[in-house]
Amino acid sequence: MTSFTLWDILRNLLLALRWTVVLSLIAFIGGGLVGGLLLFVRLRAGKWLDRAIGMYVQLFQGTPLLMQLFLAYFGIALLGVDVSAWTAASVALTLYASAYLTEIWRGCVASVPKGQWEASGSLALSFGEQMRHVILPQATRIAVAPTVGFLVQVIKGTALASVIGFVELTKAGSMISNATFRPFVVFSCVALLYFALCYPVSLYAQFLERKIHGARR
Repeated sequence: MTSFTLWDILRNLLLALRWTVVLSLIAFIGGGLVGGLLLFVRLRAGKWLDRAIGMYVQLFQGTPLLMQLFLAYFGIALLGVDVSAWTAASVALTLYASAYLTEIWRGCVASVPKGQWEASGSLALSFGEQMRHVILPQATRIAVAPTVGFLVQVIKGTALASVIGFVELTKAGSMISNATFRPFVVFSCVALLYFALCYPVSLYAQFLERKIHGARR
């Protein structure tokens, strides 16, 4: 039987960790782009379109991410497209992130005092000019901390991609555990690597939050 050292286990987990990072970035950046577009449409839309986007948000917030991954993987395949686990995971996590980010950002825009809208409107600024010069600079300061904090949830959410065969950190840990028969050691290393990835992001989010609150005093 092949003997695996702790370094062998860590080395293979670190190789898989890069795919966790890549998938997290794809989901976060893609979700940000889609979420930003939805936010813009929602702010400009009428009542029915606003409700439709609200239902989109509720759908992704009210259903388990695991089920969303299954639906993306098997649903895209029903269209006759040969879908890979990589594609399905990217699509599902991007849509999941977009629903949360657009709601986070909508709340941040809504927190800007109504007087700021009225004051900018009295200057005969267009909606785009109001957003660019008055509303977004204020909303961005509020949104930075919760947006960075949400990245932690995205990173942890990538672990569920293992159920559709995507080989990221959790899936690699399961495969190594089956090969080494040392599940406690392997998954302890997996947990530590997730912690090493998420903890600095959490600290940065807390730092930004303190900085914003300090600047407002």
